[in-house]
Amino acid sequence: MRKRYLLGLAIAAAAVLPISGQEKPQPAGTPAGTTASSGQRQIPLKVQLTLTRLVGEKKISSVPYMLGVLTNAQKTSLRMGVQVPVPQVVFGTKPDGGGLPPPQRSYSYRDVGTNIDCEARDVGNGLFNLAITVEDSTIHGDQPAGSANERKTVGDIPAFRSFRASFAMMLRDGQTMQYASATDPISGEVVRVDVMLSLAK
Repeated sequence: MRKRYLLGLAIAAAAVLPISGQEKPQPAGTPAGTTASSGQRQIPLKVQLTLTRLVGEKKISSVPYMLGVLTNAQKTSLRMGVQVPVPQVVFGTKPDGGGLPPPQRSYSYRDVGTNIDCEARDVGNGLFNLAITVEDSTIHGDQPAGSANERKTVGDIPAFRSFRASFAMMLRDGQTMQYASATDPISGEVVRVDVMLSLAK
C-alpha cells in the first residue's frame, strides 16, 4: 500500500514539473530560423532592390539586385562597378630663356557603379524592419539620356552623376513598395527605387 502511494506521488510530480531544456513552441505561421548567441532569432530573407531610370514616360533601364540578408545579424553589402580614368593636366613653369614646356597628362581613377547596404530586424508578427543605403553613380552625358546625340564626356573629360538614398521600412513576406524617387534637374531623368521582401526558402 505504501509503495502504491509513493508511486502515485511521483507520477503527479512528473506531470506538473517542467521538462528541463524543452523549448517553447513557436506560434503557427512563424518562419523557421536559427538562434544567435544573443538569443535573437535569425531568419534568412531575400531582398530584391530594383533601380529604374526614366525620361518622361520612357523607361531607359531597370536593373534588379538580389541580396541574401539574415535578420538580427551584420549588414549585407553589395559593390558593383568599374573604374573610369579621369585625365589630369599639369602645366610646367617657363624656364629662363626657354619656351613653355608641353603640359604633362596623368590619370586618376574613379569608381562608377552601384553600392548597396542592407540590414534587417525581425520585429515580430511577420514584420521585418529593413534599413537600406543605395549609392549609384554614372557617367553623365551632355545630351539627354537615350538621345541619338548623347555623349558620355564633356570634351575628353567625363562628368559624373550620383544618386544616394538611405531609408528604413517595414515589410512583410511578399510585399513590394517604392521607397525613393528623384529627378535630375539637368537631364530630367528620374531614378526610382523599388524594394521587394521574401522569405528565403
